[in-house]
Amino acid sequence: MSLMFCSIHFANRFDRVVHMSTALMKALQLTNTNNLKLRLGSKTTSVALRSMKKPGKHLFIPLPIKNELMVPRSGNVMVMANELKEVRIGPLIGILTNASTPSIVSPFGGRSGMLKQYIRPGSGKSFFFAFKPSDIDWQEETVVGYFPTSAGWVRKTVPLPDSVYNRLGNRKMDRSLSMDQLKDRFVRRGIGIFNWSFFDKSDVYKLIEGDPDANIHIPEAYHNPSPDKIKEMLEKHRFVYLKPTDGSLGIGIYRLTYHPKRGFFARFRREGKNVLFRFGTSGGLFRLISAHSRMRNYVVQQGIRLIELDGCPIDFRFHLHKNGNNEWVVAGIGAKKAGKGSVTTHVKNGGMIMTPEHVLSRVFDDRAGEILEDTKKVAIKLATSIERNSAHALGELGLDIGIDQNERIWMFEANSKPGRSIYKHPALKAQGYSSLQYLFEHLTYLGKFRARRES
Repeated sequence: MSLMFCSIHFANRFDRVVHMSTALMKALQLTNTNNLKLRLGSKTTSVALRSMKKPGKHLFIPLPIKNELMVPRSGNVMVMANELKEVRIGPLIGILTNASTPSIVSPFGGRSGMLKQYIRPGSGKSFFFAFKPSDIDWQEETVVGYFPTSAGWVRKTVPLPDSVYNRLGNRKMDRSLSMDQLKDRFVRRGIGIFNWSFFDKSDVYKLIEGDPDANIHIPEAYHNPSPDKIKEMLEKHRFVYLKPTDGSLGIGIYRLTYHPKRGFFARFRREGKNVLFRFGTSGGLFRLISAHSRMRNYVVQQGIRLIELDGCPIDFRFHLHKNGNNEWVVAGIGAKKAGKGSVTTHVKNGGMIMTPEHVLSRVFDDRAGEILEDTKKVAIKLATSIERNSAHALGELGLDIGIDQNERIWMFEANSKPGRSIYKHPALKAQGYSSLQYLFEHLTYLGKFRARRES
């Protein structure tokens, strides 16, 4: 199976003959071939093939074929041929998303800028677009795609794509039955899609609990804990975290502490401020928590004494991707330093993003590189375990990882749709670009644009 780049041109003719430069025909092993099938995404058509003398790798498509296959633009893309004389152009890649307050200039509202970032690495190499669930026409097997250009977003109808990146940002919509059915329809058509949906915190613990090698890195945790269970955990660990299972950005998290001689303490964020309450008995503590959260859809998690910098706990966001060889790689790492009095290390709660090298060198001196490499290996092991035990394909994970004061490595959360805030740090921008490149490479892999067949 041959795979390479070529330049596509639209020929102002009305026949059904495509012309290839002799260099492209030779590279695709199509010399002496007179007829073939040409495919873009879900659409395939039969064409006649003729060679032409033109330097380089070029494919000329007449207008009827261009319109039948709905080729969205001319220019550079990938092209591949198999032994059955089927030639595929693309890949045709879609980002499934939702829109709030859309406009002509920003068809996905506030998400439009983020989507442009995702699409940029595939520009000039593929047909890469964004779309909403309502843009799909299953009967015609087409989708209305939005393509970013220098002049703004362009709307074009194209075939169903070769692969799909799920970036639905609405948790309720993403986990709904209708969206599960929509994603299933892609899978049944052989269209690769990831990541299936947002994780709940308890989902991840359940995925890993049967894998002893990975589960040793997970703090003790219980879903929907009773007050008695929380009190038991406090007496055992002295402090715990109470987290909403579907939470993000540190919202709704409590840090609960128990001192045998001083009582119970609850630290959390309220009206933009970090607050601390003290109670002589557990009853007062639970009345406060119940008034705020009712403890429904919460997880209680063992507290860990993390390494510190300037007296503030440090944890790490590991951003992992599957690459073009379907292997997990660490694309980026940001160290997060908690703000004074904050429950979490989130920037919105007063936290600070730093480079892991800077933090670890201050904590571990000349052992910093060794500690970082060990933590990367654990992150890969955890991602592999989560994927292996997941019912659906994964291609990206954000892992919140900590190192305790005994140098033990822990994972607190796994996010299937991680944010990109760590890449705002000037020293991490290059990692941000690498992350987007891995994303494009894996979507190309899922679209089966590969140089060799897998054994």
